Amino acid sequence: MDEGEVSETDPLPAEAVSLIERRIEEEHGYLSWLNTSVDVVERGRMVLSIPFDRKLTNADGRTIHGGVAATLIDTAGGLAQRTAFEDPLSGDVATVNLNTNYLRPAKGDLEAEATVVRSGGSIGVSEMSVTSTTENGSSEVVVGQGSFRLFR
Repeated sequence: MDEGEVSETDPLPAEAVSLIERRIEEEHGYLSWLNTSVDVVERGRMVLSIPFDRKLTNADGRTIHGGVAATLIDTAGGLAQRTAFEDPLSGDVATVNLNTNYLRPAKGDLEAEATVVRSGGSIGVSEMSVTSTTENGSSEVVVGQGSFRLFR
């Protein structure tokens, strides 16, 4: 299923959206510790965010550690794949490959957007980007692509 085909499928059931929100925001130890929020859940698209927190910064106390952004794109890309399942509450997704390109330091709140490029029978590909927002504006700080093993 390609990007256009994913968006043409039925909307996600409300219970699938609320399950994803609860699992990320409340139940997942690491992601909830990062204070991750689920902002958008649509077929083939996911938006997650993490607010700036000094505990997530490098030694300078101003720039967010790159691993936080990598976690965000990995999670958003995999969850976007799950939304392409006929039943997003069944099956599972595992990262096969994650390509992360850091463009500039992240100094504010992070927002990751992931879209499904292809969701095949066993492998899916997502494209992801992370934007950092401060009081001085927003800029794209990370772009990436992930391949995911789909267990339908």
